[in-house]
Formats: sequence, structure tokens, C-alpha cells
Amino acid sequence: MKNILAIIAAAMLPLTAFAHGPSPQKVEKEVVIKADPAKVWALVKDFGNMQKWHPAVASDKVENKKDENGQDATFRLLTLKDGGTIYEKLKSVNDADMKLKYEIEEGVLPVTDYNSTITVKAGPGAGETTVNWLGRFYRKYRLNPPIPAGQDDESAIKAVTGVYDSGLANLKKVAEGK
Repeated sequence: MKNILAIIAAAMLPLTAFAHGPSPQKVEKEVVIKADPAKVWALVKDFGNMQKWHPAVASDKVENKKDENGQDATFRLLTLKDGGTIYEKLKSVNDADMKLKYEIEEGVLPVTDYNSTITVKAGPGAGETTVNWLGRFYRKYRLNPPIPAGQDDESAIKAVTGVYDSGLANLKKVAEGK
């Protein structure tokens, strides 16, 4: 009897993987820039001017208003060069630690519950800066399979990776004056 129960339990294990919904995802990218950390931080922390360093952003509109909890908050609407938009909420800016935190409220990326941190710190050499961009999120489709095309984990990771790679490469170019 114990063997039969063990076999049934083992047969059920693969089915439990689909019972919990999507798994949290993470993308983390880093770049070393040949520029002073203060110069790089000035670019990154300017929440209303991402278009100055991210090549996909055509314009950036900032507004201060109450959030869903009635607290004063800063939001930005990124209009992308391909016409899409992303609406984000600034969570915090810490000048001492050179760290900016934000979240996506809604937008064209195939993600939900997206939270991100960009950290600027002294780099490995004199006059260098290391920028770390970390995002945690779930895929767009929150239910169990079948998952619609473009709303899966792979699509979410690919989209965020593309944003980070192109953004950090261009931030390096802008900060280094190239």
C-alpha cells in the first residue's frame, strides 16, 4: 500500500508545477563607464530625462500627484520611439547611495509587477563608474498555461534584457562623451 501511495504522489509532482502560476523573474545587467560617478549619477537620477541617455525613449513627461494610497508621488510617462508608452512610478532616489528605484504601473513591456533599481558606484579603476540595473517582475500572463504568445517568461526576460542592454550601452556612450 505504501508503494502505491508513493507512486501516486510521485506521479502528481509534475502537475504541481502548473498550480502556482508564474514564477518571479529577474534581469541584472552591469556596465563600467569611463566617467566620474557623480557625472553618471546626474544622468541616471534625472527621472524626467531618460530620453537623454536611453535610445528607445523619444520623450519623458513627469507629473506629481497622489498615488493609490493618497501619498504624494512622482510618475513619468515614457513615450518610446516606436510609439509605445510606459507609465512608471518613482519609488525613491537616494543620493548618498546613488540608487534610484521605480516600478512600472502599465506599459507595452510584457511584464507585470515590475520593480527596478539602478545603482551607480565607483568603478574598478580611477575615474570609472559601475552601473548596475536590476529588475524583478512576472510575465504578462498571470494565469496557468496555455500561455498566449508573447506573454511568457521568455518574452518578458528578452524584453527587459533588451531595454537594459541598449540603455546601458547608450548611457556609457553619453557619459563618456562619444
